[in-house]
Amino acid sequence: MTTQEVFQELGQRLAAKPAANLANAHGTYQFSLTGEDAANYFITVTADEATVQEGQSDTAGVTISMTASNFKDLAAGQLNPMSAFMGGKLTVTGDMSMALKLQTLIS
Repeated sequence: MTTQEVFQELGQRLAAKPAANLANAHGTYQFSLTGEDAANYFITVTADEATVQEGQSDTAGVTISMTASNFKDLAAGQLNPMSAFMGGKLTVTGDMSMALKLQTLIS
């Protein structure tokens, strides 16, 4: 599965979640993925919806950087975000409290 396909699937999962499930995750999450199949995407969560867009956001509250391969594992539930962070597979710049909501956002 390509990075683009993973984010398309993630967008569909987010659209299917009730707004109440995303209530505590408001903000813009930037994903900077490196390595093979590298890409930049951001997810914006509001009171009404969560959207996925390709590119760089000027208003990201947090930036999550990792390899595209590790992100695919993360999105598939095969890599725990906290373990990835502690193991140096994921770095966070910006609002750490937003980063802690990553599991809720992508699961």
